[in-house]
Amino acid sequence: MSAKTNKTIIEPDLQRLNEIIIDSIQDIKGKNITQLDLRSISGAPAEFFIVCEGESSVQVSAIAGNIYKRIHEELNTRPMNIEGKSKSNWVLVDYFNTVVHVFHPEARSFYNLEGLWNDAVVTSIENI
Repeated sequence: MSAKTNKTIIEPDLQRLNEIIIDSIQDIKGKNITQLDLRSISGAPAEFFIVCEGESSVQVSAIAGNIYKRIHEELNTRPMNIEGKSKSNWVLVDYFNTVVHVFHPEARSFYNLEGLWNDAVVTSIENI
């Protein structure tokens, strides 16, 4: 898969949502963050996927919790759905236009979302 840089225009509200999500991940030291722009893919379930990983189930859960907390506090928005919190191997936080996937490294490798959606425009976010 070739990494393409996202140069397209994103609505300001959606741009802000994605920025807060990425910052929330970085707050908890989430790693290997990628943003998949799915807008040009017919039948895609969302406009964006943001994918990251935590090194443990505790960290995966903490990342998802921080995303929920920050988006609620800063944008007064709650996700449509959260799945996977009980096992914290893969937590999905669904904000309709943007779906966040927080993986344990082995689960991320197994499900390979970046490979499944290899037509997406991929933006890699630097680890901090």
